[in-house]
Amino acid sequence: MIFDLGALGFGGLLPIAVLALIAASLRILREYERGVVFQLGRFWKVKGPGLVIVIPGVQQMVKVDLRTIVLDVPTQDVISRDNVSVQVNAVVYFRVVDPQKAIIQVENFMVATSQLAQTTLRAVLGKHELDEMLAERERLNLDIQQVLDAQTDAWGIKVANVEIKHVDLNDSMVRAIAKQAEAERERRAKIIHADGELEASEKLMQAARMLAREPGAMQLRYMQTLSTIASDKASTIVFPMPIDLLALIKQAGADGEAK
Repeated sequence: MIFDLGALGFGGLLPIAVLALIAASLRILREYERGVVFQLGRFWKVKGPGLVIVIPGVQQMVKVDLRTIVLDVPTQDVISRDNVSVQVNAVVYFRVVDPQKAIIQVENFMVATSQLAQTTLRAVLGKHELDEMLAERERLNLDIQQVLDAQTDAWGIKVANVEIKHVDLNDSMVRAIAKQAEAERERRAKIIHADGELEASEKLMQAARMLAREPGAMQLRYMQTLSTIASDKASTIVFPMPIDLLALIKQAGADGEAK
């Protein structure tokens, strides 16, 4: 079917032009979208969600997504406060809370937030030692999140969370940390052994004091020791000679020689 536009005339073209203008003016924004509308180059208002009318040639609209954005921060080379070189990467969760600022105050809020996250990650971690990076990640995550949130507030962006994913060390540093951990375990083993020796000596001292109160108690202890040795069916029995008995024998010998 061929339409002869010349035959329609101006009166016939006008309704078609009006319908085309209306169709071009209609925009539909989803629930998580907002439209920043500019009128003759100047900010007018934020519209949406739902059906939005934008006058072609007079108004322009920029869509902004309000959902949480997951930003992967590339691996960064960080020098810790104790001069250890590590490679760290992280992930940042943020969302746009003020579409007007996100479009007007910064050229590209995605790129700006990514670059700021990289520099903030290096700056914050560079103030801490390696042990803190490995053992206190929750506190470091909170520090980075607070710094980012304060700086992106002027862009209408809310940083909800920051998570450090990996802290990678070179092979020489891994070996050094392994040696340090091994030395620490040896130190603890020696301390535990020394504490055991001290506790055992205290118990032996208490036992000696109790046995010294009753001379017959020592003889009973000797008998118990002999019973224990005899139960092993050994051919040789070693009987401990009391020091006091040796002193008596020596004294008796000296008295005999004197007579």
